[in-house]
Amino acid sequence: MRSGPNILIASLALGDLIHIVIDIPINAYRIMAEDWPFGLALCKLVPFIQKSTVGITVLSLCALSVDRYRAVVSWNRIKGIGVPVWTVIEITLIWVISILLAVPEVVGFDLITMNYKDKHLRICLLHPMQTTPFMQFYKSVKDWWLFGFYFCMPLIWTAVFYALMTRKMLKHSENTLSDHTKQRREVAKTVFCLVIVFALCWLPLYLSRILKSTMYDQKDPKRCQLLSVFLTLDYFGINMASLNSCINPIALYIVSNRFKRCFKACLCGCCRLGAVTHDDAQSVLKSRMQDQASEESSNIKAHKQTSTPLPEQENTLPC
Repeated sequence: MRSGPNILIASLALGDLIHIVIDIPINAYRIMAEDWPFGLALCKLVPFIQKSTVGITVLSLCALSVDRYRAVVSWNRIKGIGVPVWTVIEITLIWVISILLAVPEVVGFDLITMNYKDKHLRICLLHPMQTTPFMQFYKSVKDWWLFGFYFCMPLIWTAVFYALMTRKMLKHSENTLSDHTKQRREVAKTVFCLVIVFALCWLPLYLSRILKSTMYDQKDPKRCQLLSVFLTLDYFGINMASLNSCINPIALYIVSNRFKRCFKACLCGCCRLGAVTHDDAQSVLKSRMQDQASEESSNIKAHKQTSTPLPEQENTLPC
C-alpha cells in the first residue's frame, strides 16, 4: 500500500479527517444556532481550514489523475520499495499551495454584531466592507473563483488526462496486459470514482452560490422570497459538501478491492474476539499472497525486458 497513488489518497484522507473533526461540528452548530459563540479566532480559523482541506482534495485529485496517466503510459515501470521522492514533493506542494490559497479567508472573515428582535447577535462572515483593494477584489470574485478553481478545474483536469489514458489503453489488447497493469487500471477506476463523488457532493453548493450572485438583486421587491430559496439551497449544499469528506472512505471500500482487503486486514489485527470470521481472515491472507505473487511476476517480466537493449526504455519512479 506504500505506493505513490496510495500515499496521495492517504494525504486526501488526512485532509478529509481534519475537515470532519473541526469544520463539520462547528458548521452544524452554526446552521442551527443564531449566534456565533466561539470568538474571533475560530471565526477566522474555521473558513481557513475549510478552504485548505478543499484545496487539498482538489489538488490531490489532479495529482492522482496525472499519476494514473503516467502509470498507464509507462507500461514497463518497475515498482520500487518505499515512497517515491516525487510523491513526497507533490504532497508538500499540495499542502503548501492549499494553505496559501486559504489565507484570504483569515484576512477577510470577521465578527459583526447586529440587532435582531431585541437581541445582540454576533455573526461570523466575510466582512462586507473590506479595507484593502485586494480583499475588495477577492470578495467581488470569490464565488466565481471558488467555482472555477475548486470545482471546474479538477473536473476538466481529470477529463483531459482520463481521455488520454483511455486512448492509450485502447491500443493495448487485454491479452497483453499483466496482472500489475490490471491493478493500475483498478486504481484508475478508484480515482475516477473519487472525482465523481466530489462532483456530485459539491455541485449543489457552488450552484446555489452562482445563482445567488447572478440572480439576486437588492432592489427587487421580491428579494426576500428569492433569498429564502437561496438560503435553503445553500444549507443543502453545505451538508452535501460536508458529506463528501465522510463518503470518500465508503467509496474506496466499494470500488477498490485492494482497499477492501486492507480494511479487512486491519479488522483482523484489531478485533481479537472473533468479530471477523475465519473465512474473512483466510480471504485476506489469500489476497495478500496473490498480490505479492502478481507483483513479483510483473517485476520479473520487467527485469527480463530491461536485460535486453530496447530503444527508449523508460526508467522512472514507481507508480
